[in-house]
Amino acid sequence: MTISIEGLSKRYGGRYAIRDVSFEVHPGIVTGFLGPNGAGKSTTLRSIVGLDRPTAGRALIDGTPYRKLRAPLLEVGTLLDGGSAHKARTAVDHLRWIAATHGIGRRRVGEVMELAGLGSVARRRVGGFSLGMTQRLGIAVALLGDPHTLILDEPVNGLDPDGVTWLRGLLAGFAASGGTVFLSSHLLGELSLIAQHIVVIGRGQIIADKPLSELVSPRPIVHVRTPSLPELTLLLAGEGVTVANVAAGTAELEGISAEAVAERAASAGIVLYELRNATTQLEDAYNMLTRDAVEYGMPDRPGPTEA
Repeated sequence: MTISIEGLSKRYGGRYAIRDVSFEVHPGIVTGFLGPNGAGKSTTLRSIVGLDRPTAGRALIDGTPYRKLRAPLLEVGTLLDGGSAHKARTAVDHLRWIAATHGIGRRRVGEVMELAGLGSVARRRVGGFSLGMTQRLGIAVALLGDPHTLILDEPVNGLDPDGVTWLRGLLAGFAASGGTVFLSSHLLGELSLIAQHIVVIGRGQIIADKPLSELVSPRPIVHVRTPSLPELTLLLAGEGVTVANVAAGTAELEGISAEAVAERAASAGIVLYELRNATTQLEDAYNMLTRDAVEYGMPDRPGPTEA
């Protein structure tokens, strides 16, 4: 089932939280949703599941607004706030009262408790749960109706390494079986291991919507380490080579191949300790995309200089 966002806008007074946001989330893959703080991620997610009413545009789940779904829990599983469970309830009672709203039987409650690794603490009160256990309970709620679509906001938050590995496998299996997964996270390294498609939002507007492979594909940048870096950069001057991230005898060179660097260094008697092609990580791509869209950030670092 496809999630379709069409011209979605939400205004609070004179300020737009999101403006003319459009993209699609397709089944069979995990789609990551990224953006700086205040970029509009939460507003977008809340608008999809009917918690915020858009000023303009619409969000559809397989062609239908969430508010018009006859049995939402059976079609869309959500985790927007893992800490929303009543602290005095036990984990199993929390799931049972939610299950009762959709006629879901107790057997399914037991299944998702075990699936989320909470079987041994089913009778414990939620108020005594750790953050990781609370997240697992929220994921169990999202899975309760055996939905075809999952919308999860920061689901890795608080999980230990075992929990992160468990969730990664769970989402991969869900998508592989034809499910739709829309996942927001600030953990870019972890997201790069889960997602196949990335949507990036900044200042309320979409600034990237493409496969992960296009964001992190190899780039024509050469990483070099040498005790004679000033001499090497001087040697390459005038050839359209850009030098960046200079530190302690290392630099990144753009506009020249590793083979060409090796040949020119050898001809000048310059010793190279390290020479390799660099690849763009998701964090690198994200930082470049959101450079002008961060509302609460650190001062800019100096940019690259011409050799």
